[in-house]
Amino acid sequence: MSNQYIMTENFNKIAKYNFWNQTIKTGFVRQNYLDQLLQFKDSRLVKVLVGQRRVGKSYVLRQYIQHLINTGVSSQNTLYINKEFTDFDFLENYQDLNALIQDYLIHFKIEGRLYVFIDEIQQIEDWERIVNSLSQDFTLAIDLFITGSNSELLSGELASLLSGRYVKFEILPFRFEEYCSFQKKEKSRKNYSRFMKEGALPELFHLPTDESKNHYVSSLKDTIILRDIVQRFSIKDTALLLDIFNYVVNNVSNLFSVNNLMNYFESKKRKTNYETLANYLNYLNQTFVIHKCERYDIKGKELLSGTVKYYLNDLAFRNYLFGTAPPSFGNLLENSIYLDFLKSNFKVQVGAMRNKEIDFVVTRNNSILFVQVAYTLENEETYNREFGNLISLKNNNPKLIVTMDELPYEEKDGIYFVPAWELEAFLKKF
Repeated sequence: MSNQYIMTENFNKIAKYNFWNQTIKTGFVRQNYLDQLLQFKDSRLVKVLVGQRRVGKSYVLRQYIQHLINTGVSSQNTLYINKEFTDFDFLENYQDLNALIQDYLIHFKIEGRLYVFIDEIQQIEDWERIVNSLSQDFTLAIDLFITGSNSELLSGELASLLSGRYVKFEILPFRFEEYCSFQKKEKSRKNYSRFMKEGALPELFHLPTDESKNHYVSSLKDTIILRDIVQRFSIKDTALLLDIFNYVVNNVSNLFSVNNLMNYFESKKRKTNYETLANYLNYLNQTFVIHKCERYDIKGKELLSGTVKYYLNDLAFRNYLFGTAPPSFGNLLENSIYLDFLKSNFKVQVGAMRNKEIDFVVTRNNSILFVQVAYTLENEETYNREFGNLISLKNNNPKLIVTMDELPYEEKDGIYFVPAWELEAFLKKF
Protein backbone atom coordinates (compact mmCIF):
# COMPACT_ATOMS: atom_id res chain seq x y z
CA MET A 1 0.00 0.00 0.00
CA SER A 2 1.54 3.31 -1.10
CA ASN A 3 2.18 6.24 1.20
CA GLN A 4 0.06 8.38 -1.11
CA TYR A 5 -2.91 6.03 -0.65
CA ILE A 6 -2.52 6.00 3.14
CA MET A 7 -2.28 9.79 3.25
CA THR A 8 -5.44 10.18 1.17
CA GLU A 9 -7.30 7.65 3.32
CA ASN A 10 -6.32 9.49 6.48
CA PHE A 11 -7.50 12.82 5.10
CA ASN A 12 -10.79 11.20 4.07
CA LYS A 13 -11.27 9.84 7.61
CA ILE A 14 -10.71 13.14 9.36
CA ALA A 15 -12.54 15.34 6.84
CA LYS A 16 -15.85 15.12 8.73
CA TYR A 17 -14.25 16.81 11.77
CA ASN A 18 -12.84 19.69 9.77
CA PHE A 19 -14.34 22.85 8.27
CA TRP A 20 -13.06 22.17 4.76
CA ASN A 21 -15.90 23.53 2.64
CA GLN A 22 -18.56 22.45 5.14
CA THR A 23 -20.36 23.78 8.22
CA ILE A 24 -19.51 22.35 11.64
CA LYS A 25 -21.56 22.94 14.79
CA THR A 26 -19.76 25.33 17.13
CA GLY A 27 -22.27 25.56 19.99
CA PHE A 28 -22.89 28.50 22.31
CA VAL A 29 -20.14 31.06 21.67
CA ARG A 30 -17.83 31.54 24.67
CA GLN A 31 -17.01 35.10 23.69
CA ASN A 32 -14.81 35.74 26.72
CA TYR A 33 -12.39 32.96 25.74
CA LEU A 34 -12.61 33.82 22.07
CA ASP A 35 -11.59 37.40 22.82
CA GLN A 36 -8.66 36.22 24.93
CA LEU A 37 -7.40 33.93 22.18
CA LEU A 38 -7.77 36.61 19.52
CA GLN A 39 -5.31 38.80 21.40
CA PHE A 40 -2.61 36.31 20.31
CA LYS A 41 -3.78 35.73 16.74
CA ASP A 42 -0.95 35.03 14.28
CA SER A 43 1.69 35.07 17.01
CA ARG A 44 4.38 32.39 17.31
CA LEU A 45 3.23 31.61 20.84
CA VAL A 46 1.67 28.18 21.31
CA LYS A 47 -1.88 28.60 22.62
CA VAL A 48 -2.52 26.01 25.36
CA LEU A 49 -6.08 25.40 26.55
CA VAL A 50 -6.40 23.38 29.74
CA GLY A 51 -9.36 22.39 31.88
CA GLN A 52 -11.51 19.57 33.14
CA ARG A 53 -13.09 17.19 30.67
CA ARG A 54 -16.34 18.38 29.09
CA VAL A 55 -16.03 22.06 29.99
CA GLY A 56 -16.02 23.04 26.32
CA LYS A 57 -12.37 23.25 25.22
CA SER A 58 -13.18 21.63 21.86
CA TYR A 59 -16.06 24.02 21.25
CA VAL A 60 -13.82 27.01 21.94
CA LEU A 61 -11.35 25.72 19.34
CA ARG A 62 -14.11 25.23 16.77
CA GLN A 63 -15.50 28.69 17.51
CA TYR A 64 -12.05 30.13 16.86
CA ILE A 65 -11.85 28.25 13.56
CA GLN A 66 -15.27 29.57 12.56
CA HIS A 67 -14.15 33.10 13.42
CA LEU A 68 -11.08 32.69 11.20
CA ILE A 69 -13.22 31.56 8.28
CA ASN A 70 -15.74 34.37 8.86
CA THR A 71 -12.88 36.88 8.68
CA GLY A 72 -11.44 35.61 5.40
CA VAL A 73 -9.15 32.67 6.24
CA SER A 74 -9.58 29.72 3.87
CA SER A 75 -11.16 26.72 5.58
CA GLN A 76 -8.36 24.56 4.15
CA ASN A 77 -5.84 26.62 6.11
CA THR A 78 -7.30 25.13 9.29
CA LEU A 79 -6.51 21.62 10.50
CA TYR A 80 -8.45 20.19 13.45
CA ILE A 81 -7.26 17.04 15.23
CA ASN A 82 -9.03 15.38 18.15
CA LYS A 83 -7.38 12.35 19.74
CA GLU A 84 -10.62 11.47 21.52
CA PHE A 85 -11.95 10.11 18.20
CA THR A 86 -10.82 6.74 16.85
CA ASP A 87 -10.48 8.18 13.33
CA PHE A 88 -7.29 9.83 14.60
CA ASP A 89 -5.79 6.58 15.94
CA PHE A 90 -3.19 6.63 13.16
CA LEU A 91 -1.53 9.50 15.05
CA GLU A 92 0.37 7.49 17.64
CA ASN A 93 3.51 9.57 18.13
CA TYR A 94 5.14 12.90 17.29
CA GLN A 95 6.53 11.51 14.02
CA ASP A 96 3.03 10.62 12.82
CA LEU A 97 1.82 14.10 13.71
CA ASN A 98 4.72 15.76 11.91
CA ALA A 99 4.13 13.62 8.82
CA LEU A 100 0.43 14.56 8.80
CA ILE A 101 1.17 18.28 8.96
CA GLN A 102 3.82 18.09 6.22
CA ASP A 103 1.55 15.99 4.01
CA TYR A 104 -1.30 18.41 4.65
CA LEU A 105 0.74 21.36 3.44
CA ILE A 106 1.49 19.52 0.20
CA HIS A 107 -1.90 17.83 -0.32
CA PHE A 108 -3.92 21.05 0.02
CA LYS A 109 -1.22 23.28 -1.50
CA ILE A 110 -1.42 25.58 1.50
CA GLU A 111 -0.46 29.20 0.93
CA GLY A 112 -0.15 31.61 3.81
CA ARG A 113 -0.53 30.74 7.48
CA LEU A 114 -1.67 27.29 8.62
CA TYR A 115 -3.76 27.06 11.80
CA VAL A 116 -3.40 23.71 13.59
CA PHE A 117 -5.69 22.70 16.47
CA ILE A 118 -4.94 19.53 18.47
CA ASP A 119 -7.40 18.34 21.12
CA GLU A 120 -6.15 16.11 23.98
CA ILE A 121 -2.62 16.21 22.62
CA GLN A 122 -1.23 14.26 25.58
CA GLN A 123 -2.49 11.08 23.89
CA ILE A 124 0.20 11.46 21.21
CA GLU A 125 3.49 9.94 22.37
CA ASP A 126 6.33 12.45 22.77
CA TRP A 127 4.09 15.22 21.46
CA GLU A 128 6.35 17.75 23.21
CA ARG A 129 9.00 17.27 20.52
CA ILE A 130 6.81 18.28 17.60
CA VAL A 131 5.26 21.22 19.48
CA ASN A 132 8.71 22.53 20.35
CA SER A 133 9.93 22.04 16.77
CA LEU A 134 6.93 23.76 15.16
CA SER A 135 7.07 26.67 17.59
CA GLN A 136 10.66 27.40 16.53
CA ASP A 137 10.44 26.65 12.80
CA PHE A 138 10.94 30.12 11.29
CA THR A 139 10.43 28.70 7.76
CA LEU A 140 6.81 27.79 8.46
CA ALA A 141 3.93 30.22 9.09
CA ILE A 142 1.89 28.29 11.62
CA ASP A 143 -0.45 29.07 14.50
CA LEU A 144 -0.60 26.18 16.97
CA PHE A 145 -3.38 25.48 19.49
CA ILE A 146 -3.35 22.49 21.85
CA THR A 147 -5.65 21.29 24.63
CA GLY A 148 -5.30 18.91 27.55
CA SER A 149 -7.27 17.75 30.59
CA ASN A 150 -4.38 17.65 33.03
CA SER A 151 -2.66 20.57 34.72
CA GLU A 152 0.68 18.81 34.29
CA LEU A 153 0.43 19.29 30.53
CA LEU A 154 3.03 22.03 30.76
CA SER A 155 5.20 20.53 33.44
CA GLY A 156 8.72 19.25 33.19
CA GLU A 157 10.39 19.09 29.81
CA LEU A 158 7.81 21.02 27.80
CA ALA A 159 7.79 23.97 30.18
CA SER A 160 11.56 24.16 29.76
CA LEU A 161 11.47 23.68 25.99
CA LEU A 162 8.72 26.24 25.47
CA SER A 163 9.89 28.72 28.08
CA GLY A 164 8.45 32.08 27.06
CA ARG A 165 6.89 30.66 23.88
CA TYR A 166 3.42 29.67 25.05
CA VAL A 167 0.36 31.25 26.64
CA LYS A 168 -2.08 29.25 28.77
CA PHE A 169 -5.85 29.56 29.09
CA GLU A 170 -7.89 27.64 31.65
CA ILE A 171 -11.37 26.83 30.34
CA LEU A 172 -14.05 26.62 33.02
CA PRO A 173 -17.78 25.78 33.03
CA PHE A 174 -20.28 28.50 32.12
CA ARG A 175 -20.26 31.83 33.92
CA PHE A 176 -23.60 32.94 35.38
CA GLU A 177 -24.04 35.48 32.58
CA GLU A 178 -23.48 32.73 30.00
CA TYR A 179 -25.92 30.48 31.86
CA CYS A 180 -28.60 33.19 31.79
CA SER A 181 -27.95 33.99 28.13
CA PHE A 182 -28.08 30.34 27.09
CA GLN A 183 -31.21 29.61 29.15
CA LYS A 184 -32.79 32.97 28.26
CA LYS A 185 -33.20 33.83 31.93
CA GLU A 186 -32.79 37.10 33.78
CA LYS A 187 -30.08 37.63 36.38
CA SER A 188 -31.89 37.19 39.68
CA ARG A 189 -31.62 35.53 43.08
CA LYS A 190 -33.92 32.71 41.96
CA ASN A 191 -31.86 31.97 38.87
CA TYR A 192 -28.52 32.17 40.70
CA SER A 193 -29.86 29.58 43.16
CA ARG A 194 -30.85 27.43 40.19
CA PHE A 195 -27.42 28.01 38.64
CA MET A 196 -25.76 26.64 41.79
CA LYS A 197 -28.13 23.66 41.91
CA GLU A 198 -28.00 22.68 38.23
CA GLY A 199 -24.30 23.23 37.67
CA ALA A 200 -22.66 24.94 34.70
CA LEU A 201 -21.22 22.10 32.60
CA PRO A 202 -22.35 22.86 29.02
CA GLU A 203 -23.77 19.41 28.28
CA LEU A 204 -26.12 19.57 31.29
CA PHE A 205 -28.24 22.20 29.51
CA HIS A 206 -29.16 19.70 26.80
CA LEU A 207 -30.36 17.00 29.20
CA PRO A 208 -34.10 17.01 29.99
CA THR A 209 -34.36 15.36 33.42
CA ASP A 210 -32.56 15.18 36.74
CA GLU A 211 -32.09 11.45 36.17
CA SER A 212 -30.29 11.98 32.87
CA LYS A 213 -28.14 14.69 34.50
CA ASN A 214 -27.29 12.33 37.36
CA HIS A 215 -26.15 9.69 34.88
CA TYR A 216 -24.09 12.22 32.93
CA VAL A 217 -22.28 13.64 35.97
CA SER A 218 -21.65 10.15 37.36
CA SER A 219 -20.23 9.01 34.01
CA LEU A 220 -18.04 12.10 33.78
CA LYS A 221 -16.70 11.52 37.29
CA ASP A 222 -15.89 7.89 36.44
CA THR A 223 -14.07 8.94 33.27
CA ILE A 224 -11.97 11.47 35.15
CA ILE A 225 -11.18 9.07 37.98
CA LEU A 226 -10.57 5.92 35.95
CA ARG A 227 -9.06 7.27 32.73
CA ASP A 228 -7.31 10.48 33.71
CA ILE A 229 -5.99 9.28 37.07
CA VAL A 230 -6.10 5.50 37.57
CA GLN A 231 -4.73 4.62 34.12
CA ARG A 232 -2.35 7.58 33.86
CA PHE A 233 -0.76 7.10 37.27
CA SER A 234 -1.24 3.33 37.65
CA ILE A 235 -3.32 3.76 40.80
CA LYS A 236 -3.54 0.60 42.87
CA ASP A 237 -6.32 1.57 45.28
CA THR A 238 -9.17 2.99 43.22
CA ALA A 239 -11.59 2.73 46.15
CA LEU A 240 -9.36 4.97 48.25
CA LEU A 241 -9.16 7.53 45.44
CA LEU A 242 -12.95 7.61 45.19
CA ASP A 243 -13.27 7.98 48.96
CA ILE A 244 -10.87 10.94 48.91
CA PHE A 245 -12.94 12.55 46.16
CA ASN A 246 -16.10 11.98 48.19
CA TYR A 247 -14.44 13.52 51.25
CA VAL A 248 -13.46 16.64 49.30
CA VAL A 249 -16.94 16.97 47.78
CA ASN A 250 -18.52 16.89 51.22
CA ASN A 251 -15.99 19.34 52.68
CA VAL A 252 -15.92 22.06 50.04
CA SER A 253 -15.10 25.48 51.49
CA ASN A 254 -13.76 23.93 54.71
CA LEU A 255 -10.14 24.20 55.80
CA PHE A 256 -8.45 20.82 56.01
CA SER A 257 -5.10 19.15 55.54
CA VAL A 258 -3.68 15.78 54.58
CA ASN A 259 -3.43 15.09 58.31
CA ASN A 260 -7.20 15.58 58.54
CA LEU A 261 -7.57 12.96 55.83
CA MET A 262 -5.26 10.63 57.74
CA ASN A 263 -7.35 11.01 60.87
CA TYR A 264 -10.55 10.48 58.92
CA PHE A 265 -9.40 7.20 57.37
CA GLU A 266 -7.91 6.01 60.65
CA SER A 267 -11.31 6.54 62.27
CA LYS A 268 -12.75 4.31 59.52
CA LYS A 269 -9.99 1.76 60.21
CA ARG A 270 -8.66 2.18 56.65
CA LYS A 271 -4.95 1.49 56.16
CA THR A 272 -3.11 4.18 54.21
CA ASN A 273 -0.25 6.63 54.60
CA TYR A 274 0.45 10.34 54.29
CA GLU A 275 2.32 10.11 50.97
CA THR A 276 -0.44 8.14 49.25
CA LEU A 277 -3.15 10.53 50.43
CA ALA A 278 -1.12 13.57 49.36
CA ASN A 279 -0.46 12.06 45.91
CA TYR A 280 -4.08 11.04 45.31
CA LEU A 281 -5.30 14.49 46.35
CA ASN A 282 -2.80 16.06 43.96
CA TYR A 283 -3.94 13.81 41.10
CA LEU A 284 -7.53 14.99 41.60
CA ASN A 285 -6.32 18.57 41.56
CA GLN A 286 -4.37 17.98 38.33
CA THR A 287 -7.54 16.93 36.48
CA PHE A 288 -9.21 20.26 37.38
CA VAL A 289 -12.17 18.47 38.98
CA ILE A 290 -11.16 20.22 42.21
CA HIS A 291 -9.18 23.38 42.86
CA LYS A 292 -6.70 23.88 45.68
CA CYS A 293 -6.93 27.30 47.31
CA GLU A 294 -3.98 28.11 49.53
CA ARG A 295 -3.95 30.32 52.62
CA TYR A 296 -2.25 33.69 52.40
CA ASP A 297 -0.88 35.57 55.40
CA ILE A 298 -2.21 39.09 54.78
CA LYS A 299 0.18 40.75 57.22
CA GLY A 300 3.27 38.71 56.37
CA LYS A 301 2.38 38.62 52.64
CA GLU A 302 3.35 34.97 52.22
CA LEU A 303 1.69 31.62 51.67
CA LEU A 304 1.01 29.47 54.72
CA SER A 305 1.66 25.73 54.76
CA GLY A 306 -0.66 23.18 56.30
CA THR A 307 -4.39 23.65 55.93
CA VAL A 308 -5.94 24.71 52.62
CA LYS A 309 -9.37 24.78 51.06
CA TYR A 310 -10.60 22.79 48.08
CA TYR A 311 -13.40 23.83 45.78
CA LEU A 312 -15.23 21.83 43.12
CA ASN A 313 -14.82 22.81 39.48
CA ASP A 314 -18.59 22.59 39.23
CA LEU A 315 -21.27 22.15 41.89
CA ALA A 316 -22.96 19.50 39.75
CA PHE A 317 -20.54 17.00 41.32
CA ARG A 318 -21.96 17.87 44.74
CA ASN A 319 -25.61 18.31 43.87
CA TYR A 320 -26.15 15.34 41.58
CA LEU A 321 -23.84 12.79 43.19
CA PHE A 322 -24.54 13.67 46.82
CA GLY A 323 -27.97 15.26 46.57
CA THR A 324 -29.31 13.41 49.61
CA ALA A 325 -26.67 14.92 51.93
CA PRO A 326 -27.86 18.00 53.85
CA PRO A 327 -26.53 21.03 51.95
CA SER A 328 -24.61 23.80 53.64
CA PHE A 329 -25.86 26.72 51.61
CA GLY A 330 -23.05 28.97 52.85
CA ASN A 331 -20.38 26.49 51.71
CA LEU A 332 -22.04 25.98 48.33
CA LEU A 333 -22.28 29.74 47.80
CA GLU A 334 -18.62 30.17 48.75
CA ASN A 335 -17.67 27.50 46.20
CA SER A 336 -19.76 29.22 43.53
CA ILE A 337 -18.26 32.66 44.27
CA TYR A 338 -14.76 31.17 44.17
CA LEU A 339 -15.52 29.91 40.65
CA ASP A 340 -16.97 33.29 39.67
CA PHE A 341 -13.62 34.91 40.48
CA LEU A 342 -11.67 32.27 38.56
CA LYS A 343 -13.95 32.75 35.54
CA SER A 344 -13.21 36.48 35.69
CA ASN A 345 -9.45 35.77 35.56
CA PHE A 346 -8.66 36.52 39.18
CA LYS A 347 -6.09 34.68 41.27
CA VAL A 348 -7.80 33.54 44.46
CA GLN A 349 -6.39 32.71 47.91
CA VAL A 350 -7.83 32.32 51.40
CA GLY A 351 -6.84 35.24 53.64
CA ALA A 352 -5.43 34.68 57.14
CA MET A 353 -4.85 37.41 59.70
CA ARG A 354 -4.12 36.49 63.32
CA ASN A 355 -7.27 34.72 64.53
CA LYS A 356 -9.47 35.92 61.67
CA GLU A 357 -10.16 34.52 58.23
CA ILE A 358 -10.91 36.51 55.11
CA ASP A 359 -12.76 34.22 52.71
CA PHE A 360 -10.90 35.41 49.63
CA VAL A 361 -7.95 37.56 48.72
CA VAL A 362 -8.34 38.03 44.97
CA THR A 363 -5.82 39.70 42.69
CA ARG A 364 -5.66 40.77 39.05
CA ASN A 365 -3.27 43.17 37.36
CA ASN A 366 -1.65 44.08 40.69
CA SER A 367 -5.03 45.07 42.17
CA ILE A 368 -6.20 43.39 45.39
CA LEU A 369 -9.77 42.84 46.56
CA PHE A 370 -10.72 41.40 49.97
CA VAL A 371 -13.96 39.39 50.00
CA GLN A 372 -16.31 37.86 52.54
CA VAL A 373 -19.12 35.52 51.46
CA ALA A 374 -22.29 35.19 53.55
CA TYR A 375 -25.47 33.44 52.45
CA THR A 376 -27.45 36.01 54.42
CA LEU A 377 -26.63 39.05 56.52
CA GLU A 378 -30.05 39.27 58.14
CA ASN A 379 -28.61 37.74 61.31
CA GLU A 380 -26.93 40.53 63.31
CA GLU A 381 -24.15 38.23 64.54
CA THR A 382 -23.29 37.21 60.97
CA TYR A 383 -23.37 40.81 59.77
CA ASN A 384 -21.05 41.95 62.57
CA ARG A 385 -18.62 39.05 61.97
CA GLU A 386 -18.32 39.49 58.20
CA PHE A 387 -18.23 43.28 58.37
CA GLY A 388 -15.85 43.23 61.34
CA ASN A 389 -13.36 40.93 59.63
CA LEU A 390 -13.08 43.31 56.70
CA ILE A 391 -13.02 46.51 58.74
CA SER A 392 -10.11 45.10 60.76
CA LEU A 393 -7.97 45.22 57.61
CA LYS A 394 -6.07 48.47 57.94
CA ASN A 395 -5.49 49.21 54.26
CA ASN A 396 -7.10 51.12 51.42
CA ASN A 397 -7.81 48.15 49.17
CA PRO A 398 -11.45 47.66 48.11
CA LYS A 399 -13.47 45.27 50.26
CA LEU A 400 -16.56 43.33 49.36
CA ILE A 401 -19.29 41.23 50.99
CA VAL A 402 -21.12 38.90 48.60
CA THR A 403 -24.50 37.64 49.75
CA MET A 404 -27.73 36.05 48.54
CA ASP A 405 -29.75 38.79 50.25
CA GLU A 406 -31.95 41.01 48.11
CA LEU A 407 -31.96 43.73 50.76
CA PRO A 408 -30.27 46.97 49.60
CA TYR A 409 -27.15 47.35 51.72
CA GLU A 410 -25.29 50.54 50.99
CA GLU A 411 -21.53 50.98 50.91
CA LYS A 412 -20.19 51.49 54.43
CA ASP A 413 -16.65 52.41 55.49
CA GLY A 414 -15.34 51.48 52.04
CA ILE A 415 -17.03 48.06 52.08
CA TYR A 416 -19.35 47.17 49.20
CA PHE A 417 -22.31 44.80 49.44
CA VAL A 418 -23.07 42.88 46.25
CA PRO A 419 -25.72 40.21 45.57
CA ALA A 420 -24.14 37.07 44.12
CA TRP A 421 -26.06 37.39 40.85
CA GLU A 422 -24.61 40.87 40.29
CA LEU A 423 -20.98 39.97 41.08
CA GLU A 424 -19.82 39.58 37.48
CA ALA A 425 -21.16 43.03 36.57
CA PHE A 426 -19.42 44.51 39.63
CA LEU A 427 -16.08 42.88 38.69
CA LYS A 428 -16.17 44.40 35.21
CA LYS A 429 -15.77 47.79 36.86
CA PHE A 430 -12.92 46.61 39.09
